[in-house]
Amino acid sequence: MTPSFLLVLVPLLPLLAAIATVIGGRRLGARAHLPAVVGIAAAAVVALSLLVVTARSRGNAETPRPIDVVAPLWQWATVEDAYAPAHDSHAAVPGTAVGEDAYSARPFSISIAMRLDPLTATMLVIITSVGLLVAIYSIGYMHDDPGYPRFFALVAMFVFSMSMLVAASNFLLVYVFWEAVGACSYLLIGFWFQKPEAAKAAKKAFLVNRIGDFGLAVGVFLLWLTYGTLDFHDTFSPDGTILPGILGQTRLADVSGYVGGIVGTAICLLLLLAACGKSAQLPLHVWLPDAMEGPTPASALIHAATMVTAGVYLIARSAPLFMACPGALVTVSIIGMTTALVAALIGTVQNDLKRVLAYSTISQLGYMFACLGTGTLLGFTAAIFHLLTHAFFKALLFLGAGSVMHSMGGVIDMRRFGGLRKLMPITATTFLIGSLALAGIAPFAGFFSKDEILASLHSKGWPDVHHSTENEHHAMIPDLPSSRSRSGTMHDVGYRGVSGDNNHSNSHQASNLVGLDALNQPAVWKTLFWMALITAGLTAFYTFRAVFMTFTGPLRIPDEAGDHAHESPSVMTTPLLILAIPATLIGFILFTTEGLAHFLAATPSFTAPSIVETATASVFHWDLAIQGTLAAALGIVIAAVGHLGRRSDGPQLERWLGPVRPFLEHRMFIDQLYAAVIVKPIEAVAFLAAIFDRSFIDRSVRFIAHLPLALGGVVRRLQSGVLQRYALAGVIGVLAIIVFLAWRL
Repeated sequence: MTPSFLLVLVPLLPLLAAIATVIGGRRLGARAHLPAVVGIAAAAVVALSLLVVTARSRGNAETPRPIDVVAPLWQWATVEDAYAPAHDSHAAVPGTAVGEDAYSARPFSISIAMRLDPLTATMLVIITSVGLLVAIYSIGYMHDDPGYPRFFALVAMFVFSMSMLVAASNFLLVYVFWEAVGACSYLLIGFWFQKPEAAKAAKKAFLVNRIGDFGLAVGVFLLWLTYGTLDFHDTFSPDGTILPGILGQTRLADVSGYVGGIVGTAICLLLLLAACGKSAQLPLHVWLPDAMEGPTPASALIHAATMVTAGVYLIARSAPLFMACPGALVTVSIIGMTTALVAALIGTVQNDLKRVLAYSTISQLGYMFACLGTGTLLGFTAAIFHLLTHAFFKALLFLGAGSVMHSMGGVIDMRRFGGLRKLMPITATTFLIGSLALAGIAPFAGFFSKDEILASLHSKGWPDVHHSTENEHHAMIPDLPSSRSRSGTMHDVGYRGVSGDNNHSNSHQASNLVGLDALNQPAVWKTLFWMALITAGLTAFYTFRAVFMTFTGPLRIPDEAGDHAHESPSVMTTPLLILAIPATLIGFILFTTEGLAHFLAATPSFTAPSIVETATASVFHWDLAIQGTLAAALGIVIAAVGHLGRRSDGPQLERWLGPVRPFLEHRMFIDQLYAAVIVKPIEAVAFLAAIFDRSFIDRSVRFIAHLPLALGGVVRRLQSGVLQRYALAGVIGVLAIIVFLAWRL
């Protein structure tokens, strides 16, 4: 089977599973999970096979052969001569000056096409593998729910939508499945729609994401106006000339192929706004904690493998666009690191176990944004590396929290239970493994990916610091060979060794127009690095605070659990045990073998000249590793002092926070600020509009409706049926006409 066929199969199998569940779910009854589990499992096997084929096709590290496979399925829409420039020499289609077709009319052509490259292959494996384990876990967690078939249909649809989003080969198709992912998340967050809190959380998630989606929609329009196409890949006109795609080989190989200045920066900031919505970054992060009202497996799926990773994927995929706008890049890092620190601070005082993990997700996504904004190959590969490790240990932690909630009769407030390691040893052990990975303790997965994030930020803040080879390990990416791309085939897609100095100069001058480039200074990057280090300590603190409050101390069980508190069934604990393996080993394996770094470096978006210049795909500094480990260790020690062996229901370490505690417990009053600045004024305008509608619009409509009745009443009185009155009226009329005519003469 060709890679193109395998690529199509990955999203197709979950889609068929969702359709089968909708059609036959009720008939299957307690086995309604079978289509979804089988479909997602098959998709996971195909995705893994696709990853292996993709990795093998690129050769060894010395002679890499990157992958770029485009699988067009059918033509969706074509509008000939949709963009026709004027005849003067300054009216070339903006951004398309790569070849002889720069001044020719361009069609608006949108195809249903899928693109396979290392980034796509990696994302598909994450989505399907984690989705499969969540689906299996859900068999036990959701077994008594009346919406059992509906849940599995939505899970399969979620996996399909996210798979299509990362495999799409044009920005319009990305937008379509961007919305599909949002719709699936809305339905899963509000799955228990009978609960007012769940319905409210679903609406909040949907509305907040509309802001980001608006940014993506406008960004797509600007991309079309700027580049004359929405395709990632190069296409061919009927006469055989190449029409350069936005992320195609022709444009990527040209040092001036991307637009900077106000237009380029606007595109990047609009894409960033979209990413902030989906990945819950400031100021659009407020929906994610409330999304915990949905079923725990849905939370695990949203946080680990689907919706929240879409923003990271979008910025990574659009890396060449951001590289032309350094001011936009540093904005990505500032927003990401600020979000990471703010979410970590709020997470330190949360008592709802799932909300602790929700703020942890926001914080870890902020880490990924921070290193994406460095604009280095190390930053881009580190972000995806952390996305991968985070997917496994965060899925493990969420499913572990679901196991606790299942055993505690739906109670998730950590103040109401404790000492559960005695009652739930498997859940306690696997949760501890996930916590060690999240805290970044060696040799667990999060340690290696977090270290690369710190290294990427450190390299920007201290660019002149060079470590000796005794204290440093580099994975250098060799030069990639140049070639042309052909749809549906597997081929080399490297880049010519073109210097990016001219591009950097142009971008620097252009970005000054919007004033963002002034932020791209070592002092800013140093601040971001120290913020990342503080966040690492806070991460370890809130993670192990949750561990100590939940699993240590005397056994305490809430009344809701009754006599049914026990370890979860094997259908729920088996996914926990499976996830614990990659949470422990995958970071060490991928870092020491350098496999992921070399593999991702062959992604077309990461092989633009300005990115290839940075050369390093992975790095290890002992001093940074020690700093990160010490920060995490300090956080664990403070958590242990305040919460290890806790015997009281009251606040422990939090009592020392003073007035800071309510500030953090109320989420820094960000929701209240939005309510005061946005929600209340809109409600006031709506109230005034309702008064205007009732007092003026409605009364005007009623007046117009009654006017014919009133006139009809007057005319009706003339229709008396008395013949003499009709004759009199006729005589009076004739006399009136005679008088009028006489007066005119």
